[in-house]
Amino acid sequence: MRDATKALFLATGALLMTGAAPAQQGAAPPVPLIERAKLFGNPTRAGGQLSPDGRWISFLAPRDGVMNVWVAPATAPDQAKPLTAEKLRPIRQTFWSPDSRQIMFINDVGGDENFLLYGVDVASGEQKNLTPFQKTRVIPVKVSKTVTDRVLIGVNNRDPRWHDVYSLQPATGKLDLVFRNDGYSSFVADEQLNLRLAAKPRADAGSDWFRIVDGTVEAKPVVSYGLDDSQTTAPLAFTRDGKILYWTDARGRDQAAIFAQDVATGRMTPVAQSAKADVSGGLFDPKTGRLQAYADYYLKNEYKPVDASVRGDLDFLRKQNKGEFYVTSRTDADDKWLVTFDPVSAPSETHLYDRAAKRLTRLYVSRPELVGAPLRPMQAVEVPARDGLTMVSYLTRPAGYEDRPAPMVLVVHGGPWARDGYGYNSTHQWLANRGYAVMSVNYRGSTGFGKKFVSAADLQWGRKMHDDLIDAVDWAVKQGVTTPDKVAIMGGSYGGYATLAGLTFTPDKFACGVDIVGPSNLFTLLQTIPPYWEAVKLQFYKRMGDPNTEEGRALLKERSPLTYVDRIKKPLLIGQGANDPRVNVRESDQIVEVMKAKNIPVTYVLFPDEGHGFARPANNIAFNAVAENFLAPCLGGRAEPIGQTLAASSAQVKHGAEYVRGLNAQTAAK
Repeated sequence: MRDATKALFLATGALLMTGAAPAQQGAAPPVPLIERAKLFGNPTRAGGQLSPDGRWISFLAPRDGVMNVWVAPATAPDQAKPLTAEKLRPIRQTFWSPDSRQIMFINDVGGDENFLLYGVDVASGEQKNLTPFQKTRVIPVKVSKTVTDRVLIGVNNRDPRWHDVYSLQPATGKLDLVFRNDGYSSFVADEQLNLRLAAKPRADAGSDWFRIVDGTVEAKPVVSYGLDDSQTTAPLAFTRDGKILYWTDARGRDQAAIFAQDVATGRMTPVAQSAKADVSGGLFDPKTGRLQAYADYYLKNEYKPVDASVRGDLDFLRKQNKGEFYVTSRTDADDKWLVTFDPVSAPSETHLYDRAAKRLTRLYVSRPELVGAPLRPMQAVEVPARDGLTMVSYLTRPAGYEDRPAPMVLVVHGGPWARDGYGYNSTHQWLANRGYAVMSVNYRGSTGFGKKFVSAADLQWGRKMHDDLIDAVDWAVKQGVTTPDKVAIMGGSYGGYATLAGLTFTPDKFACGVDIVGPSNLFTLLQTIPPYWEAVKLQFYKRMGDPNTEEGRALLKERSPLTYVDRIKKPLLIGQGANDPRVNVRESDQIVEVMKAKNIPVTYVLFPDEGHGFARPANNIAFNAVAENFLAPCLGGRAEPIGQTLAASSAQVKHGAEYVRGLNAQTAAK
């Protein structure tokens, strides 16, 4: 079996090195190949935000090849200038100081997720590290629209498990301790920056929420819930006057709704709900903090107004017919919005919206190089699971295969407590352009579809959660989307685990697999979770298996792909970041070591300057270059040659270069 498996790798690789891809019967005429760099390189602009006073627009854009912060006058967006000069790690998360004088951002080193907070002055360009600590993860707690000279942040430099709350003056960098934290998972502050609520983990993996009065936590909780509600219930924000606290709440119901709580009486009143989806956010009035519209996101996102204040704006934006739209930023005066339109089969556009004039001004297209490219539409579909659950899924079919089978890649999202959504998707477009149908499934455990759907995944890693993926593949075969012998599985984090599970638990189901930062051993995964996840550790134990009990350890071993390495007989590609704090590099190292010892072929690519996924575009492009040249012999699609992508990245091919077309030559060149 081992020799036969290796022969499969080598034979298909040799075939493609000759330039002759396996023929597909009745293949559709080829569409132009979209370069990887256009799909996965730096966007031209992204992450636009209006300053609170409306004078400025900030966004992220490349500077010397790295995403940095830029700023422009709102009245002259073409006069943008760079404010930061990061050379290695792209900046990905920014927010304005409440006085509109600074843009603040967090960044880590090499993907270690020790995020520090920085501020850069708009006028002078001076940049400060506002939290100059080691091995520290900073989290924003509250940015107020009322108090403009301070913000609240959480810092875990004293105890890595818990974040102490500090008041930070961005202008001076002065930090003042507000709350020493010895066991609370999160906090809620009002617009005056007073801490009002604190959450404490419970023994059943739920949470108790306590009021904070004059800096002291009360003894009796005001809201409590167990494990089932832990993913669907939490406070959102206070109104500006502090009299109402909004919650997303699923207690006593399945789908979470938004409730308005009268702080004085404690009474909860539902103000936004959906028949099929959890409601957890929307549009809140910057002047009052009151809910104006909520996001109803089942198959697609839809804003639904709860009062008349924004109804006309939403109607106007909907009638533009520019695709799905999202309100991404608003001024404090609420006269200007930033709105991003997502056409799905074209790159997104961000516009400045003048509410009084009902006028849109286009600021930028995220990826103008894709305008006119042969991008594909996405379908939102409902897929039945074998036990009656309904899985919201998203399907993209390649050109020419709208009504006939094509090879398919099942792309599994991470989390698993997250969801796939509708919209432009670089991975879908890339794989569809290479000749594959692409399917993303919200399997049980995915969030957004009610707490029963989440809880249906408890202790079901590698079992019912995996059955859902198999059911989705069978559905696609039955619908004529693909054929049973031409399906690959691919994903990151939990999706990487699902890939390894697919090749071990169901070794004949998939033609090959691509695992990105996926755990192979659930016991060692739980041993190495970051200390700042202390508050949610019990949720992992309850939903995956408890490593502190004999029964739990047995379950974790049984559900670990590493236990069944002998079953792997289809090609496997693994990508890993060396500094990953969530899925330690050991998760990939150990399965590769066992496969090597058992003479089972595997290709392993390690990135020494990455963590949980590949943030640097050069690294992402390099891995995808390897991946598409790995998939081509497996599924019969096409691939852009690897070229010089590895040389431009930090990629280290630790094993199995010979199993991917062109990879040996690139490895030798490095």
